Amino acid sequence: MHDHPVAFITGAADGIGWATAQAFAAADYAVVLSDLDEARATERAGALGAAHFGVRCDVSIEAEVRAALARTSERYGRLDAVVNNAGIGSPHVPTLEQELGGFQNVLRVHLDGTFLVSREAARLMLAGSGGAIVNVSSIAGLGGLPRRNAYGAAKAGIASMTRSMACEWAGGGIRVNAVAPGYVGTALVKRLQSGGSIDTRRLESRIPLGRLGLPDEIAQVILFLCSTAASYVTGSIIPVDGGWTAFGDAGQAHTPD
Repeated sequence: MHDHPVAFITGAADGIGWATAQAFAAADYAVVLSDLDEARATERAGALGAAHFGVRCDVSIEAEVRAALARTSERYGRLDAVVNNAGIGSPHVPTLEQELGGFQNVLRVHLDGTFLVSREAARLMLAGSGGAIVNVSSIAGLGGLPRRNAYGAAKAGIASMTRSMACEWAGGGIRVNAVAPGYVGTALVKRLQSGGSIDTRRLESRIPLGRLGLPDEIAQVILFLCSTAASYVTGSIIPVDGGWTAFGDAGQAHTPD
């Protein structure tokens, strides 16, 4: 049995996932960095140190999820925290131009992935001493964002699944929560900006704190939810959005000085 707590993080090679892997490693967890890009995940794990490792996992494929978590169990003999971060974006196009295949693919990665990883992780946690699961939802799942049907539906589904699993597994010592990030300065958001899908200045005027979030700011909330400091928190969806979902007035939420 490994002496330190073990965290399994999906989509861990970049963005919020990589920031989360770094935060957990700094908190003395052994971290399994799961990603479609195994080489990148392995490189990132190496940067964190010998206690960590990278593994390929397409979270929407049941066999790959089972294999990745089996490797985790074999190596460490325990599993204490899971972060369901893996996901993909969806095109910002009018509903009448959206294709069913693309819609289904977004749901498959987000919903199937969160379901499969949570289910297999819970098998290990219920056989041990419990643990914590944190899912990554989004402000897109808490309110209506035009032209983002697939992404919004997927993230809303993750929020609902979080509540259901939290209630089901509480008696087994598993806490399940979710964070709902707002706009964060990741590579994905930068690509959307360069492609003309989002206007960063316009977004910042809608955010009470007046800026995009940082990946580490999301990671620190995730780490908190997996810690003993959050021992009485389960079934919660916590917006980490600079005040986006709180703002209900007309006009700008932030006016630059």
